[in-house]
Amino acid sequence: MREDEVALAYGGDWVDRAGALRADPDRLATLLSVAEARVLPLWQDRCLVSGAVPVRLNGEGAARARAAAAQTVFLGFAAGQAVFAVDLSELTEDAALAAAGATRVADVRGLVGRLSPAEAALQAYARGLLHWHRQQRYCGTCGGATSVQDAGHARRCAEPDCARLYFPRIEPAVIVLVETVGSPGRCLLARHAGAAENAFSTLAGFVEVGETLEDAVRREVAEEAGIVVTDVAYQGSQAWPFPAGLMVGFRATATSDEIRVDGAELLEGRWFTRAELRQRAAAGHRLGRPDSIGHHLLSSWLAEDGAAASASC
Repeated sequence: MREDEVALAYGGDWVDRAGALRADPDRLATLLSVAEARVLPLWQDRCLVSGAVPVRLNGEGAARARAAAAQTVFLGFAAGQAVFAVDLSELTEDAALAAAGATRVADVRGLVGRLSPAEAALQAYARGLLHWHRQQRYCGTCGGATSVQDAGHARRCAEPDCARLYFPRIEPAVIVLVETVGSPGRCLLARHAGAAENAFSTLAGFVEVGETLEDAVRREVAEEAGIVVTDVAYQGSQAWPFPAGLMVGFRATATSDEIRVDGAELLEGRWFTRAELRQRAAAGHRLGRPDSIGHHLLSSWLAEDGAAASASC
């Protein structure tokens, strides 16, 4: 695993997804019956928590949760153990807590600092997959009901004349650190609609039909900030199943420093030097969510002048 993948939450090759087993119901049933098999219960996209961490069930506890669940999906193998996720969303919150032996529910994004990278990735994976199942219960072509296929990794329309096959949907989005040439180096941050006063972050947007990722970077920056960019360079990607995103990070160079925000997506844009960003971090302003690729892009940029970025950024 590359160092940059370790730095980004919710990804990395922590899970052997064992795709070949998804069409083997007998083998999956055997794996579920093993006492060591792990089951991750979720309720309405949130983790079921006991103490400070999500509940991880096995044995009789796992069997009870599966019996109460609307959906069970196979995630793969982690640390040699088979891992499944169950959706308790059709229960009341209290009933879901009781079925899982949990004390509260919580968003994995609020827990990520307490979890190992592997556990955060598993919880996010389970969240995204179970969310998709709840949203894809009916066929978009004929309106018929869909049924689960491949251990939870596909759904098929039950109408014989249709039988359309669906796979979990991923929504790619680009996120970009725009910088200027010359010294001192500066990067562009913007205040998005709905953001708090003086809250600035990198630019991002969804990829549209018929676009490459690089096309999307150039369009988003031009539309939202009025800036033409060149030298669009890939930096990395991050799983972001909240509910179905894939964030693809880039760096790009502005051809001018004149900012013309659109007033809709962006309310304000500013150029920041590295020194100014460090001052903001010291004053308590976050440089993006700590678990996000936006934070990673900014931290990497700050580190490039030879001084280590502050751990509090």
